[in-house]
Amino acid sequence: MMHRTRSRTLRPLTTGICLLAGGILPWSALATSPYSEEAPTTSASAAIVPEPIGDRIMRYHASPEARLAAFPSMALKDPRPVVGNASAIGLKAVPQFATAKGQHTALIPIEAGTSLYGTGEVTGPLLRNGRTIECWNYDAYGYDDSQANLYQSHPWVLGVRADGTAFGVLADTTYRVSVNMNNAYSSGGSFVFSSSGPEFPVIVIDRKSPEQVVMALAELTGTIALPPKWALGYHQCRYSYFPDSRVMEIAKGFRDRKIPCDVIWHDIDYMHKFLCFTFSKQHFPDPKRHNDDLHKIGFKTVWMIDPGIAADKDKFIDGRYPVYESGSAADVWVKKSDGTADYRGEVWPGWCVFPDYTREATRTWWSGLYKDWMATGIDGVWNDMNEPAVFNTPDKSKTMPEDNKHRPDAAFANAKGENPGDHARWHNVYGLLMVKATREGVMAANPDKRPFVLSRASYIGGQQYGAMWTGDNSADWFHMESSVPMAINMGLSGQPFAGPDIGGFAGNGPQGQEGKLFARWMGIGALLPFARAHTATGNIDKEPWSFGPEVEATCRQAIERRYRLMPYIYSLFRDASKTGMPVARPLFFVDPKDPALRSEDDAFLLGGDIMVACQMMPDGSRMSVLPKAADGRRWLGFDFGEGPNPDLPDMYLRPGAIVPTGPVMQHIDETPLSPLTLLIALDKNGKAIGTLYEDAGDGYGYMSGEFLLTTYAAVREGDTVTISVRATEGRMPRPNRPVIVKLLIDPEPSTPDATVQHRAKVATITTLGTDGQAIILKVQP
Repeated sequence: MMHRTRSRTLRPLTTGICLLAGGILPWSALATSPYSEEAPTTSASAAIVPEPIGDRIMRYHASPEARLAAFPSMALKDPRPVVGNASAIGLKAVPQFATAKGQHTALIPIEAGTSLYGTGEVTGPLLRNGRTIECWNYDAYGYDDSQANLYQSHPWVLGVRADGTAFGVLADTTYRVSVNMNNAYSSGGSFVFSSSGPEFPVIVIDRKSPEQVVMALAELTGTIALPPKWALGYHQCRYSYFPDSRVMEIAKGFRDRKIPCDVIWHDIDYMHKFLCFTFSKQHFPDPKRHNDDLHKIGFKTVWMIDPGIAADKDKFIDGRYPVYESGSAADVWVKKSDGTADYRGEVWPGWCVFPDYTREATRTWWSGLYKDWMATGIDGVWNDMNEPAVFNTPDKSKTMPEDNKHRPDAAFANAKGENPGDHARWHNVYGLLMVKATREGVMAANPDKRPFVLSRASYIGGQQYGAMWTGDNSADWFHMESSVPMAINMGLSGQPFAGPDIGGFAGNGPQGQEGKLFARWMGIGALLPFARAHTATGNIDKEPWSFGPEVEATCRQAIERRYRLMPYIYSLFRDASKTGMPVARPLFFVDPKDPALRSEDDAFLLGGDIMVACQMMPDGSRMSVLPKAADGRRWLGFDFGEGPNPDLPDMYLRPGAIVPTGPVMQHIDETPLSPLTLLIALDKNGKAIGTLYEDAGDGYGYMSGEFLLTTYAAVREGDTVTISVRATEGRMPRPNRPVIVKLLIDPEPSTPDATVQHRAKVATITTLGTDGQAIILKVQP
């Protein structure tokens, strides 16, 4: 059993050293401060080229030569031309560039009391001070807290100063990068980006709050597209459900037990000998009928596609494999270091070739493969193994050699016409380019539907193309605990659509506690942005009913919570698509000046109005540090009538919030949203406000105004609370539906050190009305 320490002090993991690509260098070689006498060759401040590219957003180059040699950004959604006058912008977090022993570095000094976050898909706690991570996409099966790099790379750090103001720093390079935060102390210090690749620009954002920094990052790197609503439901997966009769057995298991579920996943065993875009005649002889049968009972289906394309003709179907044959005819494969022979590596089908997604011609070819495959009724695509993962590599790298050759399009060249094709440059964006091409193929195959694509590997900015999960975690308490800060830090790094394998992928779970872990994890995971249970081949069954009636009941309650909150969750995803604000947020967003909240990651915010307090310790022995009362009003506990259950997180409503909820459904579009239930907690002024976003749940009508965005307001005057529609947007007509109002009341006076009021002590006043009409509720004066 593994737990990280519950200590909230900053603790460097490798004090005095910096982990770099190719080895460990003394920290003195990288200059621990701008005043270090042992500093390596440092770019003179006069040589640094600052470029304003937005409101308090600066891009810095180490020198005019470095600016000329910089490659087009793979992180930014659009080129960012220089705007304004550099001298007029006085940012505090100015990088100091240096070169030492083949490493180009950018040191960022920080002030006392600065807390660091972000860094993308990482293990360990939310707070990143004292940590070192490496941006190098890696097949990290069963990873633990010692793993410096995982499947995705986000060379990005969010800093929150003692006064609550914030900044963000992006190392704008696709090459392997180390982010060393070991010298980021409470008294000040610095953190350092270092890379063995070419000199790289650094982009700095400075804002009044961490929320504003995250939204500015989204302005630069893009936001998620609004997903189909079904993708926000609960997903069930394993490696693998087969044959098709087993898939239907699982699907009917949900419906027979009245456990909500929207999606069943299909891993590689659906294929003929693991050949992508094929179906096993033995296990899935009629995939269209199979998908149709699942659709009839309210399920969507997601199927896996990997980048490794079989090149061994012994695996082909009657000696033919059109994917390999057409790809070879179009010369789309990544080459060996000689630039001529196709590179071959082992993956699931045996010896494989790999598409070179740096070429537009390859991406177009890849996109075209999805049309006939998805015509069988497939709803979504799962891109896996796309770091790219390669088996049995001589150097134990688990990927292709860094000197393999891509043939990138001319658009990727720098101002000098240089356009390196070495895999070292393209490795970290291989998955991003793959999922971009996949998304384009899915959209072409189903032009009237919103695409859903999930990718294991990606790069900062990849949120534009697909969702992500935290990879092959393990069924233990450490990974359950890590799933919350991992999802939060992904949101702080631009990717709000993220979540873990609920229950853990590797292993069955702690002996004797398998069911307890699964139930506890389901309670947490069902409230994270992406909610999917998943386990590996050879493990015990891990469906909600696999551990007996008590665990089944807890899982049902947990998943029902998600579906009751779906009107609110869908509204949050709409906000994320517009502003880049995370769906799962850190508690310090409530009060960035409160140091007690800076390291709390056993609780999180679902949007801005619901706080979720989880119990990560098996014995329930730890209490989370929660925000202080807002202007004398505590956050109010609530549930949906489940009653006490130690395996379900506590939920609290923010004073001043109105949260829209709905009835339990077995799948997203089973029935219209009726009745609508509004949960309300008044602020100290007797007011509350909240929004509900609605549209068709799929398709693109919302882009031309076919939606309804309603702002609800509540105002108390004396013993009367009036709930009304404050504003509306969109052309979708308001449904004729009943509205249930549930006003939460704290019967006890708050104290200065109060945080929350437990649900057992919260009173609820309920009334009924009609949507769009004023609703009057009487309370005690």
